[in-house]
Amino acid sequence: MEIVPAIDILDGKCVRLTKGDYDTKKIYSEDPLEIARMFESHGIHRLHLVDLDGARNSHIINHQVLRRIASQTGLKVDFGGGVKTDQDLAIAFENGASMVTIGSAAVKHPERLERWLHLYGPSRIILGADVRNGNISVNGWKEDSPLGLTEFLRDYTEKGVRQVLCTDINRDGMLQGPAVDLYRNILQEFPAMHLIASGGVSSMQDLTELKKAGLPAAIVGKAFYEGHITLEQLASFCYDQAADNTELVD
Repeated sequence: MEIVPAIDILDGKCVRLTKGDYDTKKIYSEDPLEIARMFESHGIHRLHLVDLDGARNSHIINHQVLRRIASQTGLKVDFGGGVKTDQDLAIAFENGASMVTIGSAAVKHPERLERWLHLYGPSRIILGADVRNGNISVNGWKEDSPLGLTEFLRDYTEKGVRQVLCTDINRDGMLQGPAVDLYRNILQEFPAMHLIASGGVSSMQDLTELKKAGLPAAIVGKAFYEGHITLEQLASFCYDQAADNTELVD
């Protein structure tokens, strides 16, 4: 299972929210690049970078932060937040994103996501499935759509989506454990899906449970920033998995 630390950007700073509520913001660093370099120095290879200003304003805003991190680290960055138009997507890729997560646009403008899948390929497009009480949420989690999660996922897997980042909004930032049963059910329904778990991770035990459930990747956010998980623990987890893979190859 791949560990993907998250950096959420608001006003150019590294912050975390609780359940997507902007009024709960807590600033952890004035310099997101410094945090990204810390992750890289401990063997992390991938980063989930979220433009919270972009999500709130429906267009990319923090592309300069993306460019600094992508150009000054070797991290593979997947970027999300405010990607609604062809121009937004182009800006993200031009500023160094390896992949882009598409959430609200997938609900409100499905024809765009289909076109982007054909233009860029499913390896560079991640479907953002932000779910609250069984339904997909949009516009920075401020609005719940009538779309059910399973219906949403089935429609897009039939259209070629292979990567899905699923966030249980009710668990995000709560440090109460991830929605393991939800993710297990999704993988049973869609076994070929590259599912990225997001929301609720509070400890290394949570990551172990997600790995046991068959998750190929998991986001780590607030648990790191609040000191529940250390960089050394993440590095050890990644190292142990690499060693396991080597043994399998041998």
